[in-house]
Amino acid sequence: MRLLLMSDTHLPRRAKRLPEVLLAELPRADVVFHAGDWVDTATLDLLESRSRRLIGVYGNNDGPELRARLPEVAYCELDGLRFGAVHETGSAQGREARCAARFPDLDVLVFGHSHIPWDSTAPGGLRLLNPGSPTDRRRQPYRTYMTAEIERGALAEVTLHRLPQG
Repeated sequence: MRLLLMSDTHLPRRAKRLPEVLLAELPRADVVFHAGDWVDTATLDLLESRSRRLIGVYGNNDGPELRARLPEVAYCELDGLRFGAVHETGSAQGREARCAARFPDLDVLVFGHSHIPWDSTAPGGLRLLNPGSPTDRRRQPYRTYMTAEIERGALAEVTLHRLPQG
């Protein structure tokens, strides 16, 4: 099972559209995650129409229309793995312990907010993934997103993709 992970698209404020390379990933993904800060409903509509399955949450920059359509925290089970998605997880210091305590029943937590890619494992096994932002690199050298594979009930081949400058 192939996953596509993104967050913090901030359209149309930070970019006019999603990068073409990211859009080309949509038909290849069995499940698409968006960890909040969409900003516009058009991006939600686009991902809903082009994704086989979309798991999304609202972020701190998302207004009432998006909050009416999306939860603050989303949960799903994929091939026996328990996933959650949330926008904010707080500061980097202590993140693993804080998230493990808040989400004790999850195997994988997809989050956003910082625009900083993150891949770590908390004591107890919770995997934390932040795909960064495909549209707003903020203080990072690249705009980014992630893909991952689920094979035989395990998360495999988590890949951070760097988008070209520009």
